[in-house]
Amino acid sequence: SADQVIAISEDDDTLVLRADAGGGLPDTGAIAQRQRLPPAPERILILGWNGKAQAIIEELDNYVAPGSETIVICRQDGVRDTLVSVAKRMQRQKVRFADGDITHAATLAAVKAASFEHVILLSYSDLPIQEADAKTLITLLHLRNLADAAGTRLSIVSEMMDIRNRALAQIARADDFIVSDKLVSLMMSQLSENKNLEQVFKVLFSSEGSEVYIRPMTDYITLGSTVDFYTVLEAAAQKGETAIGYRLMQFADDKTRGFGVNVNPRKSERHTFGEHDKIVVLAED
Repeated sequence: SADQVIAISEDDDTLVLRADAGGGLPDTGAIAQRQRLPPAPERILILGWNGKAQAIIEELDNYVAPGSETIVICRQDGVRDTLVSVAKRMQRQKVRFADGDITHAATLAAVKAASFEHVILLSYSDLPIQEADAKTLITLLHLRNLADAAGTRLSIVSEMMDIRNRALAQIARADDFIVSDKLVSLMMSQLSENKNLEQVFKVLFSSEGSEVYIRPMTDYITLGSTVDFYTVLEAAAQKGETAIGYRLMQFADDKTRGFGVNVNPRKSERHTFGEHDKIVVLAED
């Protein structure tokens, strides 16, 4: 047969197919019957601007709930006119623009940055790399101070130009760091090993088909239950999804523990998941 298996593994030589590989029986009594609530409108704050910003806004329109709002703050010629054109094509979100220096704390305080569900911090890629990353780091520190003052934890995705600056950025507790060149190199190296992965990546990174989502574990497993990953797999399967991992939020700031993320865990390991722990799934929406 020409059919192929898509597997998650540390490397291609660590994947071993065995005819006698047995599986554990899921504990169906620990599977939660909660249904996921319909998505609510979101407010997204985009700070900074570069050539990827328009594509990001357009792609967001495929994911956000109707009635969502995206606000862009930057100081760059031509952005206002670009966003006026983009806003007319959006179906689910309103797009607004504000001129401002994102490295000024007063700018972020005025827009109430800590009140947004998501913050996307983009690099000014027209600047020298270190100057662009310096602006990003300053903005991250301001965002941290605002979040601390508001008693909240901001969901921040931050773009860095130089991977060496990532360690500095982690001081600001951003949830994730996208180092553009590094991300491209990681994907290209995998494609060089197996060109068939191109179609898989296309599905995962587009709004069509399944994508990677991280959701509350309590939607899948009854709080307080101690279960293995076979049970987590079954809980996701009952929703038409594929579980690929989990995140233990007690380790969310621990670099040595992968910030709590465990993808492709050993199926027999048992965990008692907490109220704030997450499941990583492949799902249609």
